[in-house]
Amino acid sequence: MPRRRLDQVDAMRPIKQAGVVSTHAVIYFAPAAASLASGAALLLLHVSREGFFFISACMLTYAYAEMRLGGLGHFYWRRFVSVGLPYLCWNVIYFLYLLPRAHYASVTAALGHLGYMISTGYYQLYFLLVIMQFYLVFPLVLVLLRRTRGHHGLVIAVAAMIQLLLTIGMHWALLPPLMLRWEQQDALSYLLYLIGGGVVAFHLEQADAWVRRHARLIIAYTVVAALAAEAVYFLAARGVTVFGSGNDPFQPSVIPFNVGVITCGYLAGVALVRPGRSRRTQAAVRIGSDNSYGIYLSQMLFLVIMTTAGWPRLDSVLPWPLVCLLLVAVVFACCITLTALLARTPLAVPLTGRKQQPWSTLLPRRERAETVPGAEPGEPELADPGYPQPAALAGMTNDKNGL
Repeated sequence: MPRRRLDQVDAMRPIKQAGVVSTHAVIYFAPAAASLASGAALLLLHVSREGFFFISACMLTYAYAEMRLGGLGHFYWRRFVSVGLPYLCWNVIYFLYLLPRAHYASVTAALGHLGYMISTGYYQLYFLLVIMQFYLVFPLVLVLLRRTRGHHGLVIAVAAMIQLLLTIGMHWALLPPLMLRWEQQDALSYLLYLIGGGVVAFHLEQADAWVRRHARLIIAYTVVAALAAEAVYFLAARGVTVFGSGNDPFQPSVIPFNVGVITCGYLAGVALVRPGRSRRTQAAVRIGSDNSYGIYLSQMLFLVIMTTAGWPRLDSVLPWPLVCLLLVAVVFACCITLTALLARTPLAVPLTGRKQQPWSTLLPRRERAETVPGAEPGEPELADPGYPQPAALAGMTNDKNGL
């Protein structure tokens, strides 16, 4: 039975992508002299990963909550088309794009490196490796959530405890070397957010109502959690180690902040699609939502271009945070333009995860349908692994994967 379209989740997708691009902008363009300040920024910006997985899991569960054994073939085929195929294509694109600078000793060495890229995911593409692991076990997760109805609070508590223990183990290198080596690409590293997304999908109406009622409390909690995480970071920088140190993505002290900022992202989505918004705001949200997956997939093309084009030299005339903010705006504009064009070519599916769009739709319409007939609204079609994606593939609803 089709479910209603979640416009507020659509609106979250470009917000999350802004976090991903901002993270990479700080990594690439913050000067070495500002390592302490840039580390503090990265500590909080890394939440874009957890947000990606939470929303992906939530929208996937929302769309397939009633899936039965007979639907597994259709489910996995759609997952391959919307996620697996773009993942393979973009790894090859990045390989070819970087080939002139690589200077491989032989063709065999070059192909070996391509194989390595595909097995680990070029730069940000490992997000898709993680979500594909979740796809593999999703039927089992669905069975778990169905059989524990009425006890989902306990499920979340167990997931949170495991997440904390795993994060501590990763942060202090207490886990086996193999787990530490692949920690970023391991779905277990994001257990709380994947399971949490599924649980929220089972209680979406109640969760939506609770979040809207307690918006001020959630915002205040998130601010306090951010300050606490930063306090831990700056104390560690001065030799006082409490709950970990440094700004690595698996810092235990940021778990409360991650939960808060993901919820704030939902509130932001609600605000952006609130009735009465101007046509300009509606158009901006629609453009950001429709092209969000493409922003995620293609961002590194433009970040590398800006690096070689001398963008880092702007640090000498402008404050580095402003340089990074300007860079995010430029990359967003370039990625949106590229994605909008690719989505209207025969390569739309493998390069954007979306069905080919007619050129007449290049400019956004003022209104869009609340549901898509015959589709499965709310399913994450990775096109942001985790959010619903507007009219993705044939027969799909606004199900976008969260990118």
